Amino acid sequence: MAFEEVQIGDCRLILGDCREVLPLLPMHDLLLTDPPYGIGEGQKAAASRYRKANDRWNGCTDTKEYGGGEWDANAIDDELMRCILGMAEHQIVFGGNYYAMPPTSCVLVWDKESSGDFADAELAWTNLEKAVRLKRHLWSGFRKAQPEERYHPTQKPLAVMQWAMQQAPRDVVSVLDPFMGSGTTGVACATEGKSFTGIEREQKYFDIACRRIEEAYRQPRLFYEPAPKAVQPTMFGDAA
Repeated sequence: MAFEEVQIGDCRLILGDCREVLPLLPMHDLLLTDPPYGIGEGQKAAASRYRKANDRWNGCTDTKEYGGGEWDANAIDDELMRCILGMAEHQIVFGGNYYAMPPTSCVLVWDKESSGDFADAELAWTNLEKAVRLKRHLWSGFRKAQPEERYHPTQKPLAVMQWAMQQAPRDVVSVLDPFMGSGTTGVACATEGKSFTGIEREQKYFDIACRRIEEAYRQPRLFYEPAPKAVQPTMFGDAA
């Protein structure tokens, strides 16, 4: 199996299918990911529905096209979910409400402060030993006008991923995202001083993730203490 691998700072980005890549990776401290839900978000009909919903809510046509696709046609199966959860001690999975996850005391709730044909909030299942946590952050679906550029149909705001990461124990050093998409989790790791491993199977989004993470490392970071540097093994287990 051949994979393209790029190292940017403490971020290791792998172009490939996570089913093939995960068995070759070491354990991480934190799993922070947003897998496909299997609800057809990438289908053209759904994209059209979103566009019409935003038009109704906003009274305008200021929407952004992301194209169709099969990326969310099917949910991941139970075997892959078990494999993913087994890759890290601490686990945060957006969209966990679409899966049969173990019982938990801690769900992360992101209130989008919006309405319409989108969900009013998104939930992240966790195995963290704490109470439910809530963050309010305005994010209006497919609209062009956002505080940050949006590249992927299910892209989360950077502030939301930073907040989710901060719910994990402070001694977390390494973070894994098997469904990296456009790389927001990696950008959050770069800004929070964590090491990161991201896997993405689509070249288009892999390239975007590489660029965004490179840009994140070029930004000044003034108010965090970098986590202890983690050893990033290569695909074959040797220290990089």
